[in-house]
Amino acid sequence: MDDAKAGNGAAAEAQALVDLLTPIVKAWPSDYALEANSIAIQVHGGAGYTRDFPVERLWRENRINAIHEGTNGIQAMDLLGRKLLADQGKAFALLSARVQATCSAAAQHPQLNMLAENLGMRWQRLAPAIGAAGSAARSDMTLALANAYLLLDAMGHAVVAWLWLDQAVCALTALQGTPAQTPRSKLLHGKLAAAKYFIEWELPSKDAQLARFAAMDPLCRDIDAEIL
Repeated sequence: MDDAKAGNGAAAEAQALVDLLTPIVKAWPSDYALEANSIAIQVHGGAGYTRDFPVERLWRENRINAIHEGTNGIQAMDLLGRKLLADQGKAFALLSARVQATCSAAAQHPQLNMLAENLGMRWQRLAPAIGAAGSAARSDMTLALANAYLLLDAMGHAVVAWLWLDQAVCALTALQGTPAQTPRSKLLHGKLAAAKYFIEWELPSKDAQLARFAAMDPLCRDIDAEIL
């Protein structure tokens, strides 16, 4: 956002990235922060469901985040319709170039090479899925948008995986000059472990979801609400 306001040669590209990432920045954390709250309740057992601890209150307070400022369903339609299809993929290409740059930097480190390949492979699956929506939109925009949340969720995971990989590159570089068994060393090793966990465990969980989106299945759009 600072670059977009600077008025220099990169301002237009920066604004395009801000516009593209805004629905993800709003929706993804509001969904998964709530999931973290839910896990916290579970960890506390029965006490987590009562007011003995603040985790139930945090769940209730965070629940509004997926609703206000445009529900996450609206954010999904905005991402697909206005930010991906309307500009013919220009902003997505800018973001993809940044993701590829991070993957290339990570691939220089043997410890991160597989993480870079994992992210790169899954990022490449986004473009065909978006293309399928674009093809559908030319004849039926309602079909293209019907399952937009699936794309928002899968793309959100891919963006977060990119951010973790970027942190992993920085952490690995910083470890070279950090004494072992110090608080800073433990923090950096924690970042590497978190990046590995998210990219190897969480990111693949969206494969089927993205494939379902790309199939342009009309079921959820066409089902008669009166039979539910």
